[in-house]
Amino acid sequence: MTLQEFFLNEPHGAKVAMAKALGISKTWISLIINGKKVPSPVLTIAICQYTKGKVARKSLRPDIFGL
Repeated sequence: MTLQEFFLNEPHGAKVAMAKALGISKTWISLIINGKKVPSPVLTIAICQYTKGKVARKSLRPDIFGL
């Protein structure tokens, strides 16, 4: 599942909650969701942990975790 797909069924405010939990801005999470920015490997792992594995590392960083 992609990060964009993850947020389709999440309630209003879920992006802000994730951003706060990860210590990043809502703008940054939105840029990642829309494919305009790539998360660091550490942030990629944190996103996967936050979503309890629903968002796969390789969907965020196939260059590193796609193998």
